[in-house]
Amino acid sequence: MYNIKDITYFKGLSTKSYEKINDRLFIKQYNKDSIVFFEGDSSEYLYILLEGKVNMYKTTPKGSKIHIDFLDAPSLIGEFACFEEMPYPATCEFITNGVVGLLPFKIVKELLSEQDFSLSIIRSLTSKVMILSALVHKETVLSSEAKVADIILRQNTIFSRLKNSEIASMLNLTPETFSRILTKFKKESLISISNHQLIIIDRDRLITLVDTNKIKECTDCILQFKKEHGFD
Repeated sequence: MYNIKDITYFKGLSTKSYEKINDRLFIKQYNKDSIVFFEGDSSEYLYILLEGKVNMYKTTPKGSKIHIDFLDAPSLIGEFACFEEMPYPATCEFITNGVVGLLPFKIVKELLSEQDFSLSIIRSLTSKVMILSALVHKETVLSSEAKVADIILRQNTIFSRLKNSEIASMLNLTPETFSRILTKFKKESLISISNHQLIIIDRDRLITLVDTNKIKECTDCILQFKKEHGFD
């Protein structure tokens, strides 16, 4: 039994609202690799990730996947589709076993009258906007090598938690390209990797690589991103 009061997004709600959520919240179990919803599916529920980890990604008209973000429990999924009353803009896939709570959009909108809940929704939406902004910047400005250098500088501990293929997916690179860049960085003594632990040897050169090894500056990054991935 999942207690909605233990979920950060629902703290501070009135007793009446808690009862309303508990009466209408549907709990669903998922296995690893299960699809929660596909991009383009009709939206009827706000998905509340209670356990596990999911991968959010878009599929281009050419059939390739563009990784958006990994979400860990607890997280809200599908807020944008909820408020815009539109199909889900991305595919959500479990990369672990997990549990999701499904809350009808009608109930979500009724809860917006409560300040704490509204602020939680705003914070969640703001974080998603920041994620998308970073994705557009990464895909339109940074070269492949700069992408790898950037994640090494910002999240080098990720190499001890994820497989190289998973990290490559996060960067929207092929595993072969990602492996080739890591090998190059090791040969140039920028990093070392031992027992899945990545150690930064020359931080300054990695920073310089991110700052200078760019595809080009863009004046309209979103338009450029759509053109490059066939969304026009």
